Amino acid sequence: MSKAVLLFSGQGAQKVGMGQDLIEAYPSAKTLFEQADTALGRSLTDIMFNGPAEDLTKTGNCQPALFLHGLALLQILQEKVPALEPVAAAGLSLGEMTAHCAAGSFGFKEGLKLVARRGELMDQACEANPGSMAAMIGGTDEDVARLAAECDVDIANLNCPGQTVLSGKEEGIDQAVAKAKEFGLRMGKKLQVAGAYHSRLMAGAQAELGEALAATDFQDPKIPVISNFLAAPAEGPDAIRASLKDQVTGSVRWIESIRLLREQGHDTFIELGPGKVLAGFMARIDKEARIISIEDAASLEAAIAELS
Repeated sequence: MSKAVLLFSGQGAQKVGMGQDLIEAYPSAKTLFEQADTALGRSLTDIMFNGPAEDLTKTGNCQPALFLHGLALLQILQEKVPALEPVAAAGLSLGEMTAHCAAGSFGFKEGLKLVARRGELMDQACEANPGSMAAMIGGTDEDVARLAAECDVDIANLNCPGQTVLSGKEEGIDQAVAKAKEFGLRMGKKLQVAGAYHSRLMAGAQAELGEALAATDFQDPKIPVISNFLAAPAEGPDAIRASLKDQVTGSVRWIESIRLLREQGHDTFIELGPGKVLAGFMARIDKEARIISIEDAASLEAAIAELS
């Protein structure tokens, strides 16, 4: 029996062509992708396979695309490696929604519609309250917190030691990038994003997402799912809804989430989604952990061989 923690990619990992090789190689993936298009009433898969990149990057498209892609990879992996036993799950930002679906907190179609709604609401919030984000490299958490307070921006992501993302109004982010070295950081780098995710500027999306979460039927997950907002599992459907709502304006506490899983004795992690971003973070958080990254048919076959 292969025990592993499932990790799911967040927004920014998407790339044109994602999933196309899966439907060509695996009939069950083709079926799942067709079900997604039917559930949404539009061809999400056409945008995933053919782009253009600017369309796929839109929050309302990339979030359901990553959700679908991650679950398709997991479905094939479980078909091919029936002895695989997921023992916990987590996901970066949007990936937490995928993790909940993988854990059985809600069904695939309900989850897909919920994620698509989440993306639409965030797109609307980006238009209503324009903003930006920047990665801060180096320095301590205290240094970054002082810089954020000075520039009146929020701490969005604590990704790995030495990389924290700030989010807020454009002028505040520009100021933070310019002042990074003054506050003991190596550098600040502005990110190519559509808005200020995980900041107070997403408050409008948060309120309406709360309504969508309330209207979605939740079950107790079959395995623990680590909440980005709590850096711990949320217990029960109401607490899960609350944590997913709070996450929209709250910080993604990824370092603490991974360290919790390691403290619980988990040593094998499977990253499901494009780009190997989470493997990169893992190398900075805990070099002793084993992580298998699956993003396409080739890496999926390699993982099947390794886990069988």
